[in-house]
Amino acid sequence: MPVRPNPILPGFNPDPSILRVGEDYYIATSTFEWYPGVQIHHSKDLANWTLIARPLNRKSQLDMRGNPDSCGVWAPCLSHDGEKFWLVYTDVKRKDGSFKDAHNYIVTATDIMGPWSDPVYVNSSGFDPSLFHDEDGKKWFLNMLWDHRGRTHKFTGIALQQWDPQTQKLVGERRNIFRGTELALVEGPHLYRRNGWYYLLTAEGGTGYDHACTLARSRTIEGPYELHPDTYIVTAKDTPLNPLQRAGHGDIVETPDGRTYIVHLTGRPTTQKRRCVLGRETAIQEAVWKEDDWLYLKHGTNVPAAEVDLPGTWDEEAFWAEKHYRFEAGTPLDIDFQWLRTPDTGRIFEITDNGLRLFGRESIASWFEQALVARRQTHFDYEAETELTFDPADEREFAGLIAYYGRYNFHYCAVSGDENGKRELLLMSSLASHPDGNLTFAGAPIALLRTGAIRLKAAIRNGRLQFYWAEPKGDWQEAGPPLDASILSDECGGHAEHGSFTGAFIGMAAHDLNGSARPADFSYFTYRPLR
Repeated sequence: MPVRPNPILPGFNPDPSILRVGEDYYIATSTFEWYPGVQIHHSKDLANWTLIARPLNRKSQLDMRGNPDSCGVWAPCLSHDGEKFWLVYTDVKRKDGSFKDAHNYIVTATDIMGPWSDPVYVNSSGFDPSLFHDEDGKKWFLNMLWDHRGRTHKFTGIALQQWDPQTQKLVGERRNIFRGTELALVEGPHLYRRNGWYYLLTAEGGTGYDHACTLARSRTIEGPYELHPDTYIVTAKDTPLNPLQRAGHGDIVETPDGRTYIVHLTGRPTTQKRRCVLGRETAIQEAVWKEDDWLYLKHGTNVPAAEVDLPGTWDEEAFWAEKHYRFEAGTPLDIDFQWLRTPDTGRIFEITDNGLRLFGRESIASWFEQALVARRQTHFDYEAETELTFDPADEREFAGLIAYYGRYNFHYCAVSGDENGKRELLLMSSLASHPDGNLTFAGAPIALLRTGAIRLKAAIRNGRLQFYWAEPKGDWQEAGPPLDASILSDECGGHAEHGSFTGAFIGMAAHDLNGSARPADFSYFTYRPLR
């Protein structure tokens, strides 16, 4: 079979749940505070994947205004019962401290493209839910259990309870079927049935460098569950030089011809700082069921491989292709773009005859309403550019090109005003200064013409970010000094690797601290991978 490199979903695509229906494969991944919620990729051959849908796309399904960074939609699980698709997910409203406000929901659809139903509330006892459709027609709901007391461990085990699709409620007794291993932090459950065994795949060790996939099995769904002979079937925790790190949170799929694969979360750290600048990504490993009825990675160890044999041939040319986005009235925003938290898109952007118009709203630190439209960084090195028309009234209004991880981690090249009514170009950064979030300013402000369009460009090479500016037909000029692009990573996300879960974005933003919703027009956006 052809070989392709991991990951198969580069950039911020964590917590994969994989499903095959006939000849079609689907992977659902977490989106956290980015809207719309849940990414669904499609493939025919496991090698080439296309983003086709984000099902949580209206207010009745998802409203994350007020959700802190790295909260929102966690660990979706996608399944099919022979009649329709089921998607379960958590909307996390608080994650720090002793308490987790984590609400679990179910939506369904007869077609993967929707329409998806309004959500049905399930419970709030923990996060990372999944739904298992048993052979006898029963449906079982699983999630990790959170214990705010921490008497044994705050991650206290995997809960199992029957789901009644008629009453749309949990029924019967809730049981804690698996408390995990000494690695702790048990979460991300997925349940399977094969050869008379129930198999429980979980994630342990946190989502950082101790992450792992743990496999256990039982003859009955309620347990007790015995551990795999190797305990962890995918992990890089003991191999710090492996190119794929943070390996865990997996799911299993079989091809029509009986091959078995595991998709799993991974990260690719760079430099001695070990920062995963592309966030948590999705990789795939081929696996085999052996005579002992246990699953093992095919290449002979539990360490994730950087390359894997897949049924299809990877389209490398498409991966390196430039993406040029033009914003034209009457056409929707390209699916590559997302925004933060709000379903009320008319308050933050619209597409007009002048391009993508952003209405300046709250500050870059807001958890409620800010105008920021961006796409994922999916390559270590890239260039991105746009053209902006913006007429700020004063220094409290600014718009431009932003490289963004979260409210404490960003680099922002922005057109703003000054106290004399002139325009200037500012470089504003936040360098993981949690909890105060104070700005730093790189270089001196650059004086601009009072009116007219301006082009802006960001280029990341070898971990350094350089901004540029130009008049519409002028040459590119450097805007300030090179900046450290590695701060746009989980490891610098204000809470370090176990509290920050998203990834780097590049996009367009507008902010108006006067509250007058000053518009900024962006005529195009280009993302250009650099080899």
